[in-house]
Amino acid sequence: MPRRARPWPLPCGPPDYIYKIIMTTRRFPKQPPPPPPPPPAPSAEALVARVDQQRPGTTPDDTIPTGFPSIDRMLGGGLRRRDLIVLGGDIGAGKSALALGVALRVARQGTGVAFLSGEMDDERLMERALAIEGRVAVDELRGANLTDSSRAGIGGAAVQLRGLPLAILPLAAPDWETAATRLDPLGQLGLVVVDYLQLVPSPAGAARPTQDEDLALALQRLKALALERQVATLVVSQLPKFDAKRPNPRPGLDDFGHLGAIKQHADLALGIYREEMYNPGYGVEGATELIVLKNRNGPTGFVDLYFYRRWMRFEDMLDPDR
Repeated sequence: MPRRARPWPLPCGPPDYIYKIIMTTRRFPKQPPPPPPPPPAPSAEALVARVDQQRPGTTPDDTIPTGFPSIDRMLGGGLRRRDLIVLGGDIGAGKSALALGVALRVARQGTGVAFLSGEMDDERLMERALAIEGRVAVDELRGANLTDSSRAGIGGAAVQLRGLPLAILPLAAPDWETAATRLDPLGQLGLVVVDYLQLVPSPAGAARPTQDEDLALALQRLKALALERQVATLVVSQLPKFDAKRPNPRPGLDDFGHLGAIKQHADLALGIYREEMYNPGYGVEGATELIVLKNRNGPTGFVDLYFYRRWMRFEDMLDPDR
C-alpha cells in the first residue's frame, strides 16, 4: 500500500488556519479574573457636600455609636468604619466583657455585628450576653438559681437577643484567611469584634519566627479587613509589657508590645484601668477609666464607666442605663 503524502512539508509547519484551530481548542489553565479596580478616591468637593448635607449634631454616616454616651462624645460620635480599634487591659480588667457589651449595644441599634471569639464558644458567649442584658450573675444562670424577678429579666433578655443582628463565630482556624471567610455569608456589617489578638491565626504561608512578628502581621491583616469590608474592627488585646507594680499602673501604648505595631497600625487604642485591682479599699468599687491612648482622628483622654462584676456588665458613669 503506497504511503500517503503528508498534507504539508515538515519544515514549514501547518497552515495558519490549522494552527489557529489547534491553539483555540487546546486547554489552558484558567486564569483568575482581574481584580476589580479600586473605588475612586473621594474628591474634596464630595467631602464638603457630605458635610453640608449632614445636620448639626447628627452622627456621620461612617460612624457607629457604641451605645455608651460618654465614649461616643469622646470619639466624635462613636467608632468609625475602616478604623482598627485595639482595646487592652490587665488580666481580669473586663476587656472581653466591655467588647461584648459594645457589640450588644451596637447590634441593638440595628447595625450588623460579627463577634469572633477565640476563648469561648457561642453557647458560653450567649450565656454571658444573657447575664449582661438580664443583670444576672453567670453562676446563678448556670445553676438555675434565679428569683422570679431574675427569671423575668432573663426571659426579656432572651427575646431581645433573638432578634439582634449579632453573629457569634469561632476565631480558631488553620489560618487568618479561613477565619475571615466566615464573615462572607453575613451580608452588611458595621462592626467586627475580635477576642482576642493573641489568638488570631497567622496568615497563610506567612509564619514568622517570633510571636511579636506574627502578631504585628495579624494587625496588618485586621486593618486590611477594616478597609476592605468597610467596617469598624475592634480587637481585644493582652498587655505583654504591662507591670502592675509600677507607681502608675494605668496602661500605656508601650504595654502592648508587638514591635510597636499597635502604635503604627491602630487608628484608636483604648486601655481599661480599675483602681480597685491595685489599691483594694481605695476609690469606688467598680469605677473604671477607659483611657483613649491613641486617637488618629481626635483627642485623647478618658471616660468614666462602672463595672458590675457579678453581671460582667459595664455602664456609663455619667449616663447610666435605666
